[in-house]
Amino acid sequence: MLTNDILNALKTYTATMTNDVTLVLQTGEHEKRGALKEFLTQLVSVSEKLQLVERDNALRSPISFELEVDGIRNGIEFSGTPSGHEFNSLVLAILQSSGTALKLDNHVQTLVKNVDQPLHFEVFISLSCHNCPDVVQALNQFALLNENISTEMIDGGEFQTLIEERGIQGVPSVYLNGELFANGKVDTAQLLDKLLQKFPTISQVTEAEALPLQDITVIGGGPAGVASAIYAARKGLKVTMIADRIGGQVKDTVGIENLISVPQTTGTELTKNLYGHLTEYDITLKEHVRVDNIEKGKTKSLTLSTGEVINTKALIIATGAKWRELGVPGEKENVGNGVAYCPHCDGPFFKGKDVAVVGGGNSGIEAALDLAGMVNHVTVIEFLSDFKADKLLVDKAKANDKITLISNAAAKEIIADNGKVVAIDYLDRTTDQVHRKHLAGIFVQIGLLPNSEFLKGIVELTPHGEVIIDEKGQTSEPGIFACGDVTTVPYKQIVVAMGEGAKAALSAFDHLIRQ
Repeated sequence: MLTNDILNALKTYTATMTNDVTLVLQTGEHEKRGALKEFLTQLVSVSEKLQLVERDNALRSPISFELEVDGIRNGIEFSGTPSGHEFNSLVLAILQSSGTALKLDNHVQTLVKNVDQPLHFEVFISLSCHNCPDVVQALNQFALLNENISTEMIDGGEFQTLIEERGIQGVPSVYLNGELFANGKVDTAQLLDKLLQKFPTISQVTEAEALPLQDITVIGGGPAGVASAIYAARKGLKVTMIADRIGGQVKDTVGIENLISVPQTTGTELTKNLYGHLTEYDITLKEHVRVDNIEKGKTKSLTLSTGEVINTKALIIATGAKWRELGVPGEKENVGNGVAYCPHCDGPFFKGKDVAVVGGGNSGIEAALDLAGMVNHVTVIEFLSDFKADKLLVDKAKANDKITLISNAAAKEIIADNGKVVAIDYLDRTTDQVHRKHLAGIFVQIGLLPNSEFLKGIVELTPHGEVIIDEKGQTSEPGIFACGDVTTVPYKQIVVAMGEGAKAALSAFDHLIRQ
């Protein structure tokens, strides 16, 4: 199940393990237990610090296993075989259990350590979901930081009865102590926000030593933000980056073929490269946190969601954009129960069913083509009279018998029954008639909204929320610059964002030396 190349790589990764880690496989009978045992046997063969035992630890299933460190349970459990995207989650859990440093900011770690009551997380995942590992890996780290916290990855494909009992139609779906905690697209920063909302007292932390005055602080960790931080650091400046996650939108992109000099890559690979390049420089990284407040002035003061305050001479905003919502009745209420924004992640849950894609741009038509390989039928609903996607994509969709294209139509309402989406109502804008399309899922692909809500009153924005910048990336506020998809710059592309990020950093440097 594990190739020689993978095993050799694992031998290298595990060479620095300091603690003994035992994988405890639950006893019992299951048709897939033999394959899981073989998988785990191969895995533990790469290091003397690893071993596999079979024991009745009262875990969920005979295809469940947990980790013990030096004979003590550490709160990390897997139900199902963590292959596919989740293989990295298992490897990281082992390495971090054995002493590898956690990838969480010190202030974030302090928040997690302050939890003083039992929290048990269940993370329902799909092995094809590229967002799920972030959630699994974050909660695994939470468990390692605090003995009050435990977490279990559950492969939805192997526990269909449980999926049906809880009415889960999207991943990741996170339960806390048996109640829904988060679902749909969620990341570490959002998990922390939800923890703070549920347990506000954990934010009452002892203040760590504050950072000295920074020359440039970058908000945002996508291509624009990373380019800004690197260009600023190369000038020898004190630089801090604040980001809910490195990669931004790029992290959710499956295939990338228009990054010049790189014929083909993936969002995951590019994010890895961005992070690797970033760490080559002396840049203070505050990941998985957000900026709650900005005070203007010659020195800008930023208050983070962790309570930490950062003072900086110049500020670069590179917060990018997020998926635009339909804003119709039934949308928010049914996220994770038939309403989705990631076809690649949630498409497999609708195998053999009828779905709709709302949006006829490139992302919408690409989603329809992708879904057509999994579901029974896809209906694409486009507001305009013409489809905005590239002609090549539209022609492919028209030639596919499993795709129906409807233009000049406006989504009106998403209909659910017993907590599950069953239909969408849409208006035929030509006849003014409302039609109902019965289906099981709706994938929203109608573009992006700039992440600029926290900037109201700080810098000038367009009516659509974009940060207004000049040719040098300067905003309406002296010393505050912006770049990438959050701004008025046309053409929201990776290569454009990188160039704009570099330009913003050079402009900020010019501002500083003139001051």
